[in-house]
Amino acid sequence: MPNHADAPPGLPLGGIRVADFSRVLAGPLATMVLADLGADVIKIERPETGDDTRGWGPPFLGADAAYFLSLNRNKRSVVLDLSADEGRAAARRLALSSDVVVENFRPGLMERFGLDHATLSAERPEIVSCSLTAFGDGEDGAARPGYDIIVQAMSGLMSFTGHPGGEPTKVGVALLDVICGLYAASAIQAALIGRRESGRGSRVTVSLFDASVAALVNQSANYLVGGIVPRPMGNQHPNIVPYQLFEASDRPFILAAGNDRLFERTCAVIGRPELARDDRFATNQDRVRNREVLIETLAEAFATRSAGEWLAELASATVPCAPVRRLDEVFEAPEGRRTLQEVDDPARGSLRLVADPIRVDGITPPIRRPPPRLGEHTEEVLAELED
Repeated sequence: MPNHADAPPGLPLGGIRVADFSRVLAGPLATMVLADLGADVIKIERPETGDDTRGWGPPFLGADAAYFLSLNRNKRSVVLDLSADEGRAAARRLALSSDVVVENFRPGLMERFGLDHATLSAERPEIVSCSLTAFGDGEDGAARPGYDIIVQAMSGLMSFTGHPGGEPTKVGVALLDVICGLYAASAIQAALIGRRESGRGSRVTVSLFDASVAALVNQSANYLVGGIVPRPMGNQHPNIVPYQLFEASDRPFILAAGNDRLFERTCAVIGRPELARDDRFATNQDRVRNREVLIETLAEAFATRSAGEWLAELASATVPCAPVRRLDEVFEAPEGRRTLQEVDDPARGSLRLVADPIRVDGITPPIRRPPPRLGEHTEEVLAELED
């Protein structure tokens, strides 16, 4: 495939074209990672409405919701009606001109459109396909809805998120969709590396449910190894003490004393060095077993002074700690401002977005294109297919 003019030298995926049939979050996040790394991502959208997230507001900037803007930079938008012969024919030409095809339709729909991996790879063996599904592409998973909150419930995550005695609680962002999208981006790049040796592409699949259970890491292992069914613990950690939120006299803060040395320093900061020598608290195992009495003792101490005072002293003692920030405070802080990129959008004006966290030789991948308007590049891309 040719190098695309909008991919600056040095980005590792320059020259890779991606036909992106996905929508909402997990798929578009995966393809945005590829686009940020230099791929030419063509976002195929349905007529009139496009990706659902264009309407998931307020807030809106122009015709598009902030939700859509957060997931679709560095892409080109093409409107195709896949229910019509002409639209399917154009989609097939686009797919066959691409290195990668990404989709998150319900199982069986790509086959109906003639865009499934078996059909495409028969004509272009080197093509890589990625399917993101809710519960896998077997018949038992095909009919189940794949919204993030559904999988937060079904994967077990909600059962131990929240406070003791409270209702099961979802995470405050669609985190499982994000995790699934990152797994998909990783799998696609692995498949591209693999075809260098074999000359053939492959079909990779990522199930939102499977990715979500994999993301439970130590909680899953606690059950599988120790038979421990996790319960809500608020801001406490099941395996480390003290590693949680404490209330100072004015506002909450986080303390993360992840080993015995850090606990000893914490005890010195609060003026209770004897706690580190107490047999009930000498090791992390001891502290986990005697969690309640230790946390009560620490909470009484931390309530006597402001969060700023405690954070300064704990940081001076090199004990990991942090204020609990609101999002406005995040983007006002130096490290928060560093995560922002600004792009001049001719249709919407200046636009601030959160930058890709990946650094390539120390450089943040640039925003080459603002998130596209619906169908903005249809004529441009279709003309390329005729060349």
